[in-house]
Formats: sequence, C-alpha cells, structure tokens
Amino acid sequence: MTDLENRRERLEFNKLQKRLRRNVGRAIADFNMIEEGDRIMVCLSGGKDSYAMLDILLNLQKTAPVRFELVAVNMDQKQPGFPEHVLPEYLQSLGVPYHIVEKDTYSVVKEVVPEGKTTCGLCSRLRRGTLYGFAEEIGATKVALGHHKDDIVETLFLNMFYGGRLKAMPPKLRADDGRNIVIRPLAYCREEDLERFAGYKAFPIIPCNLCGSQENLQRQAIKQMLREWDRKSPGRTENIFSALTRVSPSQLADRDLYDFESLELDRSMPAAGGKGDYPLERQVHSWVPDEELDEPRYIDALNL
Repeated sequence: MTDLENRRERLEFNKLQKRLRRNVGRAIADFNMIEEGDRIMVCLSGGKDSYAMLDILLNLQKTAPVRFELVAVNMDQKQPGFPEHVLPEYLQSLGVPYHIVEKDTYSVVKEVVPEGKTTCGLCSRLRRGTLYGFAEEIGATKVALGHHKDDIVETLFLNMFYGGRLKAMPPKLRADDGRNIVIRPLAYCREEDLERFAGYKAFPIIPCNLCGSQENLQRQAIKQMLREWDRKSPGRTENIFSALTRVSPSQLADRDLYDFESLELDRSMPAAGGKGDYPLERQVHSWVPDEELDEPRYIDALNL
C-alpha cells in the first residue's frame, strides 16, 4: 500500500471513529445512560458490536463530563470448541477489569430445544438472566449491551410481524423486577459502521455458531427486507428509527396507552390556525470531545 493510500485509509478510519463516538455520546446524553459514580458492566460476547462498544466507552471515559467505572464481563456458556483464552488475553492487553462467568447453558438449551429448531431465543434469555444476577454481585449500577440501531429496527418488525406487538429495544430499560438498568450505548450506530470499525481495529472475533444452531431465520428475513428497502429508498431505516423516538399515542389504537373513551369537545381555546405547538429542541450535555463535534448544540453543558 502506498503512502497516499495509507493516508486515505487513516482519514477514513478517523471519520468513522469520530462518527461512532459522536453517536454513542449523543445516545448517552439523550437517555441519561451514564451518571456520576456509575459502575458499568459491559457485556462482551466476542462479537464486533460488543468489542466496539467497549472500545468507544473506554475512549469516552477519558473526556466524559462524569466519572464512571467500566467492568467487562463475558459469559462462557460451555459450547464445545469455545476459545476460552481469547477474551481474557484481549482484556488483559487493554488493562480493563474483567470477569468470565462460567455457566453451562449450552447443555440446557440442547436438552430443551428440539433438533433443528433455532436455539437463539432461549440461549439469549438464559444468558441475560445470569448476567443480570452477576451485575448485582459485583455492584454494577448499569448493564451495557451492544445492540445497535439496525438491531432495534429489526426487533420492531419481528414483534409486529410475528408477535402482534408494537415494541422494539429501548436505548435504556429497567428490568421487570426493577433490579437492573440496561443501557444500549450503540443505539444510534449503524451496523455497517460497526463492521468497518471492527475490521480496522482487528478485534479477535469469536463466531456465534459454536453450538451448531441455525441462525434465527426470522431475524435474517427481516434484516434482508430492511437492506432491500434501504437499497431502493436510502434512509428508510433511519426514518423508521426516528419514528420510534416520536410516538403519537393519540394516533394509534392502544386503549391502555391513550384514553379514547373519555374524549370530549373542548372549544374553550382559540383555534390554532393550523399551526402545531412544537417544543424547542432541548440541549444535552456534551459526551463527545470538542474536537470531534460537528454540531454546536452538543457543546453546551447542562446538569453537571
């Protein structure tokens, strides 16, 4: 590779890294994901997304407006052939505090799920339950998962098409029992950016096919549908995600969410003249280093 090609490659990497850090910083600020004194349990699967999440959080930690700890945690589910040395060696090279949680969920999944059926759903639930319990053991105040914008939009359609529910993955969530707060710092990041970033960084990827399970065919079908939509109409996935952040309960049909039954006429106020009342865009405190900003609205600091 020539010097010119090296410079171009470096420039492309810098632009990509800046975009990812900016998107993570915005998500953290918009949803107040990380607060002063938090101990964040960063869940590592060995895939590109969780590696990128840890890398970006480590960088933001240096310039963040609050102090917080990061603890990396991986769950060894005892799949045959799992390379147990990969993550410890990588995390030791970074100097990051970490834990490897050993739990044989592989045997449970293989015993319960019929041969030929996808194991991803049950495997994920068992893993999540174990990690939630471990978060309490180590005193973690937040659990960080590596789901990105494409994951969130795919989940929306999975729930609509196969579950009849209008729900996705929120960027921030309190567990049903109230004992853990889950955050998704990559909520504003696109999968294609994370794939490129992982290639640049040469993360030691551990494939998620060690159990011999077929892929989640429903999710793959949704992923292919969205890619085709984006190919024909660029920006469609972005618009769908944006819709999740601007929900109008009165324009849907959920009677638990909106009180349609009690609607009455109210002509006490002057007619609006067709103009809607829109709230001013709120400012968020900066989670992105000043040199990486390209939008001035993230410079002002609030609630510090």
